[in-house]
Amino acid sequence: MNKKILSALLATFAIATTVSVAHADQGLSPLPKISDEWRFEVTPYLWGSGISSTLFYNDRYLNTAKLSTSNVLGDLKSGGMISAEAHYGNWGIMGDLVSATLQTTSGSTVSVKAPIPGGAVPVSAADKVTMQQNIITGAATYTVLNNQNVYLDGLVGVRGIMATATVSLDLSAFGLSRSAVDSKSVSTADPIVGFKGRYRIADSTWYIPFYADIGGGGGTTNMTWQGVLGVGKTFEKWVDVSLAYRTMYYDMKGDGLLQKTTFKGPQLAATFKF
Repeated sequence: MNKKILSALLATFAIATTVSVAHADQGLSPLPKISDEWRFEVTPYLWGSGISSTLFYNDRYLNTAKLSTSNVLGDLKSGGMISAEAHYGNWGIMGDLVSATLQTTSGSTVSVKAPIPGGAVPVSAADKVTMQQNIITGAATYTVLNNQNVYLDGLVGVRGIMATATVSLDLSAFGLSRSAVDSKSVSTADPIVGFKGRYRIADSTWYIPFYADIGGGGGTTNMTWQGVLGVGKTFEKWVDVSLAYRTMYYDMKGDGLLQKTTFKGPQLAATFKF
């Protein structure tokens, strides 16, 4: 991971923690309270995800989509990440959106035999791969455990992924060039089950956020799962900040675009409650 990005995430978390210590509220709890009133949460976040993937493209496998976190941040052209929840009593609904467009370019020059003096001609090849994806998760939740140390929701929902890969190829030789562009898209929605919640650390305003789900069988997906684990701190009743590690996995069926794809990396989030 790019050291500057990691340093910025840690510095932001450290500064927020220092401010919180200076204005600590001993009666403040990081765990939600169940009541017969509506409560809402909105969480914008930054997920510095690295990607490891094999693309199944035009009946062949392309092992080009392997990007570290720093690569992804460098190749990121546009994107947005946000989640939200609404609860009434023990019941609730949640939604999460990850949208990103990535682009990477590579090139090479090789010599090929030709019936001309010298016997070989340099041929230059350059390819550009653009990946545009939207991942949307929605679920209904029910609080199964809520005490002074643990808040736990079970969830049942759907995750959808819409991805488009575009490959541009440029060949040049003898002073001439030829270009070709092709794209392939996939869209699938899969049922998921899982749980999420928080564990309070030593009766303090510190907590461990956790999330896990698994599913598959819908559309072109064999299996998908996701997990999040980290540490967070509540600063006021209306805001907290967390730093976590998040992993999402997709394995699509034979002709699916994303074969055994893993998204993983650190996530910095701020949750606003009202």
